[in-house]
Amino acid sequence: MSKNINVLALVKGEEKYIFLFNDSNRKNTLRQLGRYASNPALSFTWYDAAVMSQKVRKLTRIEAAMQTRFKAISSDQSQ
Repeated sequence: MSKNINVLALVKGEEKYIFLFNDSNRKNTLRQLGRYASNPALSFTWYDAAVMSQKVRKLTRIEAAMQTRFKAISSDQSQ
């Protein structure tokens, strides 16, 4: 599991939505996007939730690929 923290932000007028997540709380972050979208008191829409959830998934894939490369480089150097 990665210890890296991913940051995702959205600014809509006066409102700022900032999400910090890693592998262990990615699912909770995705759920929170849905909660915000379903809250009529916020300007956060279902479209925002969809776009942000795609970015969460993309960041997770990028991080996994980087970890795989790092492990491969580390194991090559230790030989």
